[in-house]
Amino acid sequence: MGYSVQIALRYLGSKQRAFVSVGTAIAMLGVALGVAALSIVMSVTGGFHDQFREKVLGVNAHVIVLKYAVHFRDYRDVMKTVMSVPGVVAVEPFVINPMMITHGDRTATGVLLKGVDPTMMPRVLDLPRHIVEGSLDGMRKADAKPPEPPPGNDPSPDSDIDGATDEHDAGKPRADSAPISPDGGKLSVLEAIEQRIAHNEEARAHPDAGVDTILDAGAPTASSHAALLPAGNITPQGGFASTLPEDDVLPAGLDSNPCKSPEQVKSLPGVVIGRTLAKRLAVGFGDCLQITSPQIGMAFGASGARPPIAKQFRVIAIFEAGFDQYDSKLVYIDLYEAQAFYEQGDSVTGVEAKVSDIEQAASVAKEVDKLLSSGVYHTTDWRELNHALFTALAVQQIFMSIVLALIIVVAAFTVIATLIMVVLDKKTEIALLKAIGASDDAILRIFVYQGGIIGVVGTVLGLLLGWGGCKALAAYGFPLDPKVYFISKLPVNIRPNEFLLTGAIAILICLVATIFPALYAARLRPSDGLRAE
Repeated sequence: MGYSVQIALRYLGSKQRAFVSVGTAIAMLGVALGVAALSIVMSVTGGFHDQFREKVLGVNAHVIVLKYAVHFRDYRDVMKTVMSVPGVVAVEPFVINPMMITHGDRTATGVLLKGVDPTMMPRVLDLPRHIVEGSLDGMRKADAKPPEPPPGNDPSPDSDIDGATDEHDAGKPRADSAPISPDGGKLSVLEAIEQRIAHNEEARAHPDAGVDTILDAGAPTASSHAALLPAGNITPQGGFASTLPEDDVLPAGLDSNPCKSPEQVKSLPGVVIGRTLAKRLAVGFGDCLQITSPQIGMAFGASGARPPIAKQFRVIAIFEAGFDQYDSKLVYIDLYEAQAFYEQGDSVTGVEAKVSDIEQAASVAKEVDKLLSSGVYHTTDWRELNHALFTALAVQQIFMSIVLALIIVVAAFTVIATLIMVVLDKKTEIALLKAIGASDDAILRIFVYQGGIIGVVGTVLGLLLGWGGCKALAAYGFPLDPKVYFISKLPVNIRPNEFLLTGAIAILICLVATIFPALYAARLRPSDGLRAE
């Protein structure tokens, strides 16, 4: 050990031979508090980032493939393509749509109903790990199969955005095809209109013509008019002064509500809901609830007007992802049951995949895009899907770290003040050291070592204090409002690399702070130090 280190250790103490002087203790304490505050904040902000990522990936896949089309019926071919990409672990199709859920007199609107394949989903999503009651058994009925498209709806694979259909449509009659003339040829629209006008004029000119002539003109017959008129007595029983019953009670044979029969409830398909939504609807494990499609009034499809679809389900599991946005909005049912809510047949919303390394999800998504480069498909990864959330968290962590790093900078000024006071107090000793042959570099190292010792001791104390604070916060579980922060308690994630980075920055700042007083001491001339004596 050189004499520079020995003198630096000696200068840390006081004239009363205490272990450290008051100025040195204050400088060390300032560095320790700054390091502790920065390490705790970095652990908490990192905990928020990890918690949100865990919650997002708990109910969402790593890579999602969507299609710019009304139908997505070729999803099985897309799944094979996605599975061929290196890094993809598993894939599954899904359907997601907003629905309304009813249980008793309670109703929840704006709920996202997600249809999944119960055999493929556990390999893609972490939902089974978040189930707190029940299981996925019973989600799919034994005789379940993909729904058939309604009559009149094109069962062929999807058409592209520009309306071009697949070759499966070749040779099929179209609803908008041209009329057929009596000789078998096709008529243009104008010819068809002229023909219809000619038939109508002929019918008006010959009112006594037979029924065949009128039918040729396209007019209804008298018998058809008569069939549309009401028949029988339309006076209600009890006369028009009778009153309707207050409750519309259906006979037992006509009441088709399966929720009233425990035996029928056991045979219903299963549904998995979040804990927050279950509390809102007052529904428990094994209860029956009703899911209604979002159509208001009458919806017009390929088969004409149809009312909103309402189906009953049995609660087979309750999950708690820890993210209130998901626990109160997401509901899972079988894929085939979700497809039955819409007249689209065996069509899905998209295909989702799980990758082996979530940090490589973006590159996997780009590779899938290259393989599906038809302009119809769009591939996104989990980070892009939640870009706003994770960008806000990253910006928050960076700026909070910069602000709290100023505490260490303030502590560094304390180190500067302490070293300047030591230099002024030891001017005579510095002059004597130079007089007996000490070089400027040796004097410089004395005060650099002193500032470095202050920084190292203060940093170690700060890291220990920060580690203890993080452990205390994690053990206590500081409660948060899930409606504001989306999670129920303060997350803390202690990362050794962040602690090491914080310590390295603190020591570097302290060493930089020693430069000015050390240079001042090194340039001090012996005559200046001895003049006062």
